[in-house]
Amino acid sequence: MGNLKKSIFKLLLENRREAKEYQYTVPSPDSYPYQWLWDSCFHAIILTHLNIGDAKKEILSLLSKQFDNGLIPHMIYWDKESPTDFPVIEWGKADTSTITQPPMIAYAVWRIYQKDHDRSFLKEVYPRLYHFYRYLLTERDPHEKHLIGIMNPDESGEDNSPRFDIPLNLPPKHSFKENYQKRLNLVAQHIECKFDAPFCMRNFFWVKDVPINAIMVKNLMSLSGIAKKLGYLEDAEFFTKEAKNISLAMKKLMLENDLFWSTFGESYQKIKAKTWAIFAPLFAKILTQKGAKKLVEEHLLNPQEFWTKYPIPTVSLDESSFDPKGFWRGPVWIAINWFIYKGLLNYGFKDVADTIKKSSISLLEKSGFREYFNPLTGEGLGAKNFTWGGLVLDMR
Repeated sequence: MGNLKKSIFKLLLENRREAKEYQYTVPSPDSYPYQWLWDSCFHAIILTHLNIGDAKKEILSLLSKQFDNGLIPHMIYWDKESPTDFPVIEWGKADTSTITQPPMIAYAVWRIYQKDHDRSFLKEVYPRLYHFYRYLLTERDPHEKHLIGIMNPDESGEDNSPRFDIPLNLPPKHSFKENYQKRLNLVAQHIECKFDAPFCMRNFFWVKDVPINAIMVKNLMSLSGIAKKLGYLEDAEFFTKEAKNISLAMKKLMLENDLFWSTFGESYQKIKAKTWAIFAPLFAKILTQKGAKKLVEEHLLNPQEFWTKYPIPTVSLDESSFDPKGFWRGPVWIAINWFIYKGLLNYGFKDVADTIKKSSISLLEKSGFREYFNPLTGEGLGAKNFTWGGLVLDMR
């Protein structure tokens, strides 16, 4: 692990960029030369094992572009002139996107605090975090059903996941180009809606996604811990209560036959595409011990579903949409392994978690720091010099 740690530190240094007084990390110099929200949260978590000051800078650069309504954009174009394979999309704003991404930032900040116990950093960022999560609790849940809605698949961080095929009116087998065009259409619609998420965009795409809501629960508990540490006891109680409300709503509206399914539409129609999302509730400890055991034994460790030579595929092998090389439609992503690893530890499944950790490390050793990996062969795919592999440092 010592040599791997050095390689990860070297990669993050090479991917470091500066803009004015801010410092951030690009996920991949050639393919992703900008700053992304959940990527930077992952970077901050990795950096807690390397340089705590750099972890804080990663967070501060993200918060510098927060909108007046509290939204933290999922992309920041610090330098649009960078030579890149990544297309510059017009989101309706000059230097950022106008959508968000999985709200991992409170968790990342809490992890930073647990390393150096710097209350001044918590105090500096808390007002921004407060407004971001309040935005999600209101603008993304306008009817107070206690589930957070997303208005574009890209907000999930899993752009073309099969979970979004039905809401996009796409068949299980389709081209990436077809999927991308559907998502671009939503961007154009968002601009036409004048960035009104809860009352305009919800007419075109409004999914209550399992991972988003599980991540929200975990992060609200982190935010509650931050508030308590700063002496904001009413805030701490409020965020704890909201986390419990979302957990209860997930059980009421998403759970069927012991599995959590993303939903869409006013009737909360379940999207029964079996992806890694069924394991996301483990991360927030939403399941009972009995439910977690059944989930792990019947699905995670099932070689016909998710227990491949190199686990964990993002889509079950028995889904018609499964493609071992298809971006978010089958390959292994180290960040997803990290979520599942953390979730397994919540329930005491240390042996299974250790196997996922060893497999993740073996993928990096076999194929390098790639964006994603073939779960059947271990072949590295997508972007090169991709940072998410550094999360193996946090599998402990």
